[in-house]
Amino acid sequence: MSNPMHRPTSPTARPTESYREVVARLAAAQKKRAPGAPAYSIYVNRPLGRLFAAAAYRAGLTPNGVTAISAVVTFAGIIVLAALPASIPVAIFVAVALVVGYALDSADGQVARLRGGGSLAGEWLDHVIDCIKNASLHLAVLIQFFRFGGLPNEALMLIPIGYSIVVTTSFFAMILNDQLKAEAVRRGAPSPTPRTGSSPLRALLVLPTDYGLLCVVFILLVAPPVFFVVYTLLFVANLGHLALALRKWFRDMSALG
Repeated sequence: MSNPMHRPTSPTARPTESYREVVARLAAAQKKRAPGAPAYSIYVNRPLGRLFAAAAYRAGLTPNGVTAISAVVTFAGIIVLAALPASIPVAIFVAVALVVGYALDSADGQVARLRGGGSLAGEWLDHVIDCIKNASLHLAVLIQFFRFGGLPNEALMLIPIGYSIVVTTSFFAMILNDQLKAEAVRRGAPSPTPRTGSSPLRALLVLPTDYGLLCVVFILLVAPPVFFVVYTLLFVANLGHLALALRKWFRDMSALG
């Protein structure tokens, strides 16, 4: 007889497992690391999301409900970033809101697995919110420094604009890659060889591209010039990573014909 702890829960059923049992089940069923996944997402955000997922599951929340809470928390941080001058309370609020929002973004998929699987509508909602978040966060940085100063040269305001372009391009290209590869396979192309999981060294090397690290960096708003230096370094790293990735992705698409 199978263990009932591993049976999917129907959308209307109330979970009978304890919080610790749900966390343990999620940890045991943790999906494989995505190739190239950065360190913060693997070692911090996913375990933190697991804790939120267990609480949400026991509270009877749906995956879309968790996605909505994630959006509210994240955009609260983005709005405060754009609306208020940098200070210690603002830095703490923005960093905590973004970190918690990102963890909840991980939790919605884990809740879906606990409940027996997600939906196309839920995946669509998650991706749309991610896209809005990626673009608006850097525009909020632009608004912060445009309204309240802190930069020695106005030309530096081009950096958050460039950062917004880089992250939205990266996000769109990754989504498009998956769609085109699936379409090529449907048309008879051989399935791409699965890449191996992310190694700890690789996860550390791509850490500057991690959205979670960016969330934490907002604590440096207590000293805006320091924040902007670190923010600029992350932008340069993301720009370089995108340039290399676009070259590789184009070769991948060419190989698929």
